[in-house]
Amino acid sequence: MWKFIETLKNIWSIKELRNRILFTLGLLLIYRFGSFVVLPGIDPTKLQSGGGQGLLGLLNAFTGGAFGNAAIFALGIMPYISASIVVQLLGFAVPYFQRLQKREGEAGRRKLNQITRWLTVAITLVQGGGYLTYIISQSPEAVAMDNMGVFWFSNIIILTTGTIFAMWLGERITDKGIGNGISLLIMIGIIATLPSSLIAEFEFRLTGEGGLVTFALELAILVAVVAATVMLVQGVRRIPIQFAKRMVGRGSSQLPATGKRDFIPLKVNAAGVMPIIFAQALMFLPATIAQVINPEAVTGQGGGFLAALNDFTSGPYNVIYFFLVVIFTYVYTALIVDPRQYAEYLKGQNAFIPGIKPGKPTSDFIDSVTTRITLPGSIFLGFVSILPAFAAAFGANIAFAMFFGGTSLLIMVGVVLDTLQQVEGHLLMRRYDGLTKSGKLKKKGGMMGIGADL
Repeated sequence: MWKFIETLKNIWSIKELRNRILFTLGLLLIYRFGSFVVLPGIDPTKLQSGGGQGLLGLLNAFTGGAFGNAAIFALGIMPYISASIVVQLLGFAVPYFQRLQKREGEAGRRKLNQITRWLTVAITLVQGGGYLTYIISQSPEAVAMDNMGVFWFSNIIILTTGTIFAMWLGERITDKGIGNGISLLIMIGIIATLPSSLIAEFEFRLTGEGGLVTFALELAILVAVVAATVMLVQGVRRIPIQFAKRMVGRGSSQLPATGKRDFIPLKVNAAGVMPIIFAQALMFLPATIAQVINPEAVTGQGGGFLAALNDFTSGPYNVIYFFLVVIFTYVYTALIVDPRQYAEYLKGQNAFIPGIKPGKPTSDFIDSVTTRITLPGSIFLGFVSILPAFAAAFGANIAFAMFFGGTSLLIMVGVVLDTLQQVEGHLLMRRYDGLTKSGKLKKKGGMMGIGADL
């Protein structure tokens, strides 16, 4: 306890770190405030949507309840995430975007950021109209404006402005705050719904089946799932490397300049949360299309399979979702992990993997190891993604069940670890003790840090 208090004092004593933390907290507070500012022309007391059920409930959780409140940040940062995914996919398939990503350096990145922003505006304009349609269909009595033309035009502009402003807040947090601002905005929205979900689950268990013993067991399982997710995010397979002998004075040395044996850290889950985001985006498509063509098919009144795909606790949804996550894990890992890059770097540094010839054999070996470790990583990631359905099947409240896995849990774990790494870096740079004695929060650094960023 005293060690923790001393660490907090060290954090506060570093002026730059203190200013970054306060700046981040201030912008996050502004973002949360905007989640309660209701759109003009809507009576919040007559809203019946409550954020919706199924996939819409997940979207409401990502926005911290703003979706259900009909707030100016109702769409949150998700349109920007969608635009970023589209641009990233184009970078894999379209030569023009490949050139911007790899050959034009900082100028190319600035152009890609500009394209992403304009695409975000276009996506938000479309989603804004869809969101207003959803509000009117669910709670027509909540619309308190007579002129529907003004209602539609003004609120679509406000929703678009809200998303652009949220995007700007995220970029400012990234530049002058701590960690990835966009991820922090998503995380703060998810965490905002955790207290109410815990209270609802506690009241449900206290007054219904199970009692406090079941509630305590649920909390213990949740802690175990979080610990397993941390292991998944941090897990690496270390491939030892050696450096060729070089003359040092009259002798020779096999060690790199660091004076220790180095390694290549291949992450068990190199794809991160992206497979789940891709899979979930695909799962949104059938329900979204059916909502336009035949809304009753999604609500369950008109039938069957499409209604099941709109319910994240249903069997068909989770079977398809699991296999999509596994497939996308392999696809995304193959796109971002380039064994030839490792082989070329080793060759350039006059290093090698013991027992493996340089060049193509090294590339093939790294590719083989990556494929083998990706299999258990993808299966475990798929299992984590469908855990909320198991929690709901065993009687947990739907809102509370979402925290047992899926995108919510992975985003929270990943962002918290990244933020702690940022704080750890500031402390160690100024020769303070880190957040932990073991230093496990430090990035898994091998050669040139490529294992930490993939």
